[in-house]
Amino acid sequence: MTVRPPAATETVDSTALIYDWNELDRRGPVLRRPPVFVDETIRDGIQSPSVKDPSIEEKMELVRLMDRLGIHVVNLGLPGAGKRAQDDVERLMRMIVDEGLSIQANCAARTVARDIQPIIDISQRVGVPIEVTAFIGSSPIRAEVENWSVDRMKRHTTEAMDLIVENNLPASFVTEDTTRSHPSTLDTLFRAAIDHGATRLVLCDTVGHATPDGLRNLLNFTKGLLRALGVEERVELDWHGHNDRGHALPLALMALEHGVHRAHGTALGVGERVGNASMDLMLLNLHMLGLLDESRHDMSCLVEYVEKASQFTSVAIPPAYPLSGRDAFRTATGVHAAAIIKAEKRGDMMLADRVYSSVPARVYGREQSIEIGHYSGRSNILYWLGKRGIEPRQEVVEAIFAYAKSNDHTLTDTEILNVISHLGA
Repeated sequence: MTVRPPAATETVDSTALIYDWNELDRRGPVLRRPPVFVDETIRDGIQSPSVKDPSIEEKMELVRLMDRLGIHVVNLGLPGAGKRAQDDVERLMRMIVDEGLSIQANCAARTVARDIQPIIDISQRVGVPIEVTAFIGSSPIRAEVENWSVDRMKRHTTEAMDLIVENNLPASFVTEDTTRSHPSTLDTLFRAAIDHGATRLVLCDTVGHATPDGLRNLLNFTKGLLRALGVEERVELDWHGHNDRGHALPLALMALEHGVHRAHGTALGVGERVGNASMDLMLLNLHMLGLLDESRHDMSCLVEYVEKASQFTSVAIPPAYPLSGRDAFRTATGVHAAAIIKAEKRGDMMLADRVYSSVPARVYGREQSIEIGHYSGRSNILYWLGKRGIEPRQEVVEAIFAYAKSNDHTLTDTEILNVISHLGA
């Protein structure tokens, strides 16, 4: 399926002009169930060493945008980190309740009482359950560094699940570094967590180690264990991935396709080291596949969500970042610009959006931008002048063309206006 924007300026069905190899030989639906999203921007995202921790007001604004986007769950933080984290979580939780937002909340905790108890206390004060995602490192390399035995990890797991369940909160068990953990260890820990009340297992690619084969093998193992225990109907699976090898986004989409119930991500992919799966790009791809319920997911604020996350965390949006980056719909190449200009002259803005882009800019509040550089043709110049109401006299066009060819970069508006000014135009 393809995205269909308002058709007022569309004269040709541009989707009929695209042969979609993505749909060839597809067997059945892409996803087995509607996708569910967990946003980690204001928890895991702010662990990035380059991030500025947003103010509480900024975090509130991000949560409101997440709610508009139809994101189902937000991780509000790790209250065990201290009083500031606890205060922020409580204020955010109260805002969600007071403003009647649909988004639900969870909080992270190590599998120790001193991390879990603050979540219990906040939940009781606010009067709303908060899902506790209790995590413990499970890989051999982590156990070696920490000098942990499997028995010790199992004890921490059971004690944590017992404390959460005794206080009537949803218990999710998170194995840190799942993708590098031995199956015998995972078997022991998963069984222990489920026996003591966990209703969700969160599979973590904590250091971005997994490949598609690794994801598939891990999911097959975990689903097989759940079937063997007879709990596949009551224990759900999450996928939480990092981007160290550049696989985070495709693996998150693949996890959903292979039956994971929830996928985690962050705005702009911010996070520790090279970051997490990008929530905005996950939403973009699933929307373009026609897999998001338009009545729930307001995609008109997707770019705003990225821009606000960038502003509030002081992490710049890379120029070539999909959809929200400065260069996403910007070209100075003559051949590309000419094709876009021809489509626009026909009054078909959807065709203009699609001829040199797979993402229709106007659906998401962006537009094509044609500029002038050393690869440009005269059509770029005529378009640029026309957009600004400047008469395209031949000497003006030729002067700009010569100046562009003599330079090694895309010209700024100031440079172009200076060329025009020197001509006395």
